[in-house]
Amino acid sequence: MTNSVPLGITLVQNLGAPAANTAAAAGLLKVLIAAKATDTAVELTSTNKAASGSKLPFWVVLGDSQQTKLYDANAVVRFLYKTGSLAPADHIAVEQLFEWEEKTLSLFDSEKDMNAMLAAADSKAGQFSGGSTVGAVDAVVLGTMYFVLSNAKSSVLATFPSLQQWFSRQVASAAVTAALPIYTANIVKVLVREEPSLNNRCFNKDVEFNYDPSKKVLPIEGAKNILITSALPYVNNVPHLGNIIGSTLSADVFARYSRIRGNNTLFICGTDEYGTATETKALEEGVSCRELCDKYYAVHKEAYDWFGLSFDQFGRTSTDKQTEIVQGIFNKMHANGFISENTTSQLYCEKCSRFLADRFVEGTCPRCSYEDARGDQCDKCGNLLNATELIDPRCKLDGNSPIIRDSSHLFIDLDRLQPKCEEFIRRSSVEGKWSSNGLAITNDWLGRGLRPRAITRDLKWGVPVPLPGYESKVFYVWFDACIGYPSITAAYTPEWERWWKNPEQVKLYQFMGKDNVPFHTVVFPSSQIATGEDWTFLHHVSSCEYLNYESGKFSKSRNIGVFGNSARKTGVPADVWRYYLLSSRPETSDTDFTWDNFVSCNNAVLLANIGNLCSRVMKFLDKDTKYAGVIPAADPALIAPGADTADRHFIDDVNKLLAQYIEQMDGVHIKAALTTARDISARGNQYLQFSNMSNALFSDHRAQCDTVMALATNLVYLLSALFYPFMPATAASICRQLNAPLRLLPETFEIDLKPGHVTGRPEYLFTNIDEKKIAQWRAEFGSGTSA
Repeated sequence: MTNSVPLGITLVQNLGAPAANTAAAAGLLKVLIAAKATDTAVELTSTNKAASGSKLPFWVVLGDSQQTKLYDANAVVRFLYKTGSLAPADHIAVEQLFEWEEKTLSLFDSEKDMNAMLAAADSKAGQFSGGSTVGAVDAVVLGTMYFVLSNAKSSVLATFPSLQQWFSRQVASAAVTAALPIYTANIVKVLVREEPSLNNRCFNKDVEFNYDPSKKVLPIEGAKNILITSALPYVNNVPHLGNIIGSTLSADVFARYSRIRGNNTLFICGTDEYGTATETKALEEGVSCRELCDKYYAVHKEAYDWFGLSFDQFGRTSTDKQTEIVQGIFNKMHANGFISENTTSQLYCEKCSRFLADRFVEGTCPRCSYEDARGDQCDKCGNLLNATELIDPRCKLDGNSPIIRDSSHLFIDLDRLQPKCEEFIRRSSVEGKWSSNGLAITNDWLGRGLRPRAITRDLKWGVPVPLPGYESKVFYVWFDACIGYPSITAAYTPEWERWWKNPEQVKLYQFMGKDNVPFHTVVFPSSQIATGEDWTFLHHVSSCEYLNYESGKFSKSRNIGVFGNSARKTGVPADVWRYYLLSSRPETSDTDFTWDNFVSCNNAVLLANIGNLCSRVMKFLDKDTKYAGVIPAADPALIAPGADTADRHFIDDVNKLLAQYIEQMDGVHIKAALTTARDISARGNQYLQFSNMSNALFSDHRAQCDTVMALATNLVYLLSALFYPFMPATAASICRQLNAPLRLLPETFEIDLKPGHVTGRPEYLFTNIDEKKIAQWRAEFGSGTSA
């Protein structure tokens, strides 16, 4: 239906050229098609909202004497086609389709609801004009549908044949052919954003990290086999942040790093369940030792699961396997003559009618005068003690002053084992590059001379001693706790000896707090030596000092400090906790947890550095007016080795920092490596700033912009690997945004996400923490200075 309109119209664009996928662009095309179809002259002009005072994208000024303005595209189409003069039946039919277009078709999201939009139009296509005619309804529908129809794949359009045929006729018509060049010149081109999928990935598949925790890990001949243990936490309490950073979290970081370096890695931990500590807590709670262990095992596991610790096996020591392996080791030590029997003087509580195990005794340390030293160790100076050495000892159960009585016990002859133990330490500490504090603590022990040490106790809860006359005694927990590593591994696989009796192919890394060092560097290796078997010995020991809380001590009884089961109550994601704890890791001296530093770490480092980089890159790449999520190709001349360009200098700088990170992590300098990863992210932000990544760079220097985006997105992909050991959920978010798999950590920075790779949608990695939370959390979790 074509009608002659004697007067021309003026189309005034008020907000600049609209993007092709907007309602404003659809309205522009409706008017242009209608004008061409009705032979109406149309003049395009522009103004701006500051001058016009209007927020409307455009309006049409009619060429009548009143200079009438129409602000709705469909109203302009009605005017140009004079639909009001149609026969009543035809007018009703047209208006019904106009109403359908306004209330249904135009409300679809052209990207999210494309198929539904096409189906809706296809259902009405029979009511549109046939042949090459461009009627009022055609102009309106084509204006709304053009972006979708012109960008839809032919295979998709083929499923809507009626609509496809109508569209083919319309774009071939004279009116549409004449309108489209004007339309294209007055809009901003928009790319169709493909939804990310496995099919539109384009990446270097050699870097894909394939880790399946359900598959059993066993040593592989010729591979780098890494066995990692975290000190077994006592089952009788809830771990606090100091416990977590001291061993389990630190070990998890190294295990994750080892895996993304392609090493064959096994990570073992579990709860230490035997001994006096358990009996004491069970008495306090009025339950059996087994009930207590079951309760706190679940508490520990839930806390570690929330922190994202990736144990291959998190087991426990109160098992038949523990009994079997401990007794087997003891029998070999006994047969080899390294076990002796002696009568010892022990503290006996007449009120309790029992010998007091070390944990049932407190008193003043004879070395540093700390008044709350335990019967086996002083928490202040770290020295191991015998309970009888305490000054003014007292029974923890009733406060009574115990007396000394004799009891027969078995001893491991550490003095006879010292020469071979020292030989092991000299070799391993150099080859494995032990932590400085771990080596210092070990040498202090050796320097004072090793003495025979009792390995049995007058308790019921523990591994029974398999010798006649010792039926009422169990092994001392410090003797059998480290044997928990092999027994937990045995619960994981019956082939546990392939890990623990395979020194030629397995490297053992052990993580712990400083108070546990002698048991791992002296006592357990001495027990291994005494068996005469070919054990896998300690390769590297990583020990931590203490993490304090707000200049004081963690105290569950006084409700002071953050514990493993309470961190989540803050609503702060586990990755933020992980990052802060690891950045404060007490590697060479005690460090302090403070709420001020915690919030500052999130806001000033995670959000402002790492989060800012990822957000800038992903949002710029995602814009449909620029890359629509498709990674461009870098200009080879700008990134070639030796090129004197900012881009090549950036690559070289990243490679230097990457080599430094790998060296630090290989040496288990976790805090330093985390700083280096942060420096790499900061170098990325500096590169974006120097390159002036902006709309102007995209429009005026496209090759340079493409290079910046190719390098920046690949840096983000590299960061996912660098931060994976520290913040695994954050790494997963980065990879989800990139539509890429978790990756291995390479030796050098490469373009592993190739040109044409379709990325995912941007996500926020971190959110700001209101500083008002500091006072709230300090009130909720206590002030350490009052401890």
